[in-house]
Amino acid sequence: MRERLPLWVQLRCGTDPKALAALTLVLVVAVGLAVQHFRGAGPEPVRAPAAARAAVTPDAGLPRPSSSPPGPAASGSPGGTARELVVDVTGKVRHPGIHRLPPGSRVTDALGAAGGVLRGASTRGLNRARLLTDGEQIVVGEASAGSMADAGSAAAGAGGAGGGPPGGGGAPGGPVSLSTATEQQLDALPGVGPVLARHIIEFRTQHRGFTAVEQLRQVTGIGERRFADLRPLVQP
Repeated sequence: MRERLPLWVQLRCGTDPKALAALTLVLVVAVGLAVQHFRGAGPEPVRAPAAARAAVTPDAGLPRPSSSPPGPAASGSPGGTARELVVDVTGKVRHPGIHRLPPGSRVTDALGAAGGVLRGASTRGLNRARLLTDGEQIVVGEASAGSMADAGSAAAGAGGAGGGPPGGGGAPGGPVSLSTATEQQLDALPGVGPVLARHIIEFRTQHRGFTAVEQLRQVTGIGERRFADLRPLVQP
């Protein structure tokens, strides 16, 4: 074994058996420590704790969705949310049309949503404190047949006194003539007002009268809804 050792070891230790045994023991211990070091330096598998595995398990602790679809939120039932009211405000208001109001609203709230009543319009017959119902229509300032007849007679009388054509607005209580009616007669129609009445007169002056009721759609300020309200009340 001496011949296998390096030369410097043979010269340093000589032929002493004890020194040779000690050197061999040191080498064996060094090799053993090196092997143990390399084994300990390798990667070791890490296992997740039991609590962490339970947390990432699918559907662990989560409520299962119900198979039945949820009911409508606006069902009006005690457990649901009350739906809003949809009302139609027409007549002599600033912004006629469909308006949406919260539950529990009254007629005065609907008039406010429509911009308020036009100046000079009558609200007789309207109970402003009444609770609204969904889908109802509120008409402001629409004259009855009797009041329309009185207004037509008065306007016709005023026209006759001033030299105008007699009976220009049509028969009392009947449709108003668009070609001969005065501004006051047109203003008395529901949803017209003084501004729109002047537009109608300007249109018939430019076109030399009306030949059909459908020509009202060409007047500035008359839309489809307002034309539908005026059609049964007028004639060319």
